[in-house]
Amino acid sequence: MSKKLTPKNLLDFEKDIKRIYEKGLIKAPIHLSGNNEKQLIKIFKKINTRDWVFSTWRNHYHALLHGLNKKWLKKQIIKGKSMSINSFKKKFYSSAIVGGILPIALGVGLALKRKRSKNKVWVFIGDMTYETGTFYETFKYAKNHKLPIKFVVEDNNMS
Repeated sequence: MSKKLTPKNLLDFEKDIKRIYEKGLIKAPIHLSGNNEKQLIKIFKKINTRDWVFSTWRNHYHALLHGLNKKWLKKQIIKGKSMSINSFKKKFYSSAIVGGILPIALGVGLALKRKRSKNKVWVFIGDMTYETGTFYETFKYAKNHKLPIKFVVEDNNMS
């Protein structure tokens, strides 16, 4: 995690993206993060840069906290990729498809276990994804096979 990021830095980034969007400079949907900056900063202190992070359409904070370059991220968002930020180099993957990251994260967790890697997979999902059958099947398999996966459910009280 970048040591420089504070709740204010994260909020300022999202406010900047919102301003650019409202000017009509982003021609694709965006999904802004908010209201959980302190909690995410605390969680990301436990995440190693060599760990995989999987996220959803609301991924800007996760990307920044996992060390993706702020300028690069902003360019990707302006290009219309707000809800599908990915970096193989930084081990970060997101998808706008509800539950779409779950089977991929599970496969990465299984691969890490088979390789006897000390790295982990961190999966950030929303409360809507948490309610799907895909989540329960993924969670059950990961638990039963003792895979190195941590699930984080972010509840924005919308579902």
